[in-house]
Amino acid sequence: MTKYVSLFRGINVGGHQTVRMDALKELHTSLDLQDVQTYIQSGNVVFTSDNPNVIQIQMDIEDRFAQNFGFQVKVMVRTAGEFNMIIENNPFQNQPMRESKWLVAMFLASNPISTALEDIQKTYTGPEEIHIIGQEAFIYYREGQGRSKLTNTFLEKKLKTVGTARNWNTVLRLQKMMEG
Repeated sequence: MTKYVSLFRGINVGGHQTVRMDALKELHTSLDLQDVQTYIQSGNVVFTSDNPNVIQIQMDIEDRFAQNFGFQVKVMVRTAGEFNMIIENNPFQNQPMRESKWLVAMFLASNPISTALEDIQKTYTGPEEIHIIGQEAFIYYREGQGRSKLTNTFLEKKLKTVGTARNWNTVLRLQKMMEG
């Protein structure tokens, strides 16, 4: 059995596309996924499966979600191994002057275009720091994410892929859930 996490994009944000976590849990269970647990309202689900095909699991979740809730969302699915590598690759690690509450990992649906970081740096000169490693972007919002103009919409446009962002504390909590 492999541990997975599914990260839903764009649900329960600002009172829009509201989905209860128990409904997400039921959705995963209906797909024969086991040990299903949810974490906070932003759409984080940890589960196990004997299906090794991450893409198939992701498509099944997205299809069933659309059937059950009447609208489509993108879901990023990562194995526990991939998730651990994401945490290990965090370029802001071991920097005590950085507060984890200002760090965000953006989980992308696909690898961004090769010039993505350069394109962002050409058109955006804010105080945030961004690194792209594989299918994840790591952003340090030194003045807070809520006031930043470096939004998910802007990033998706420049990266040429969709993604969903999670605060670093949430990322670490999801890792603990997969370990436990």
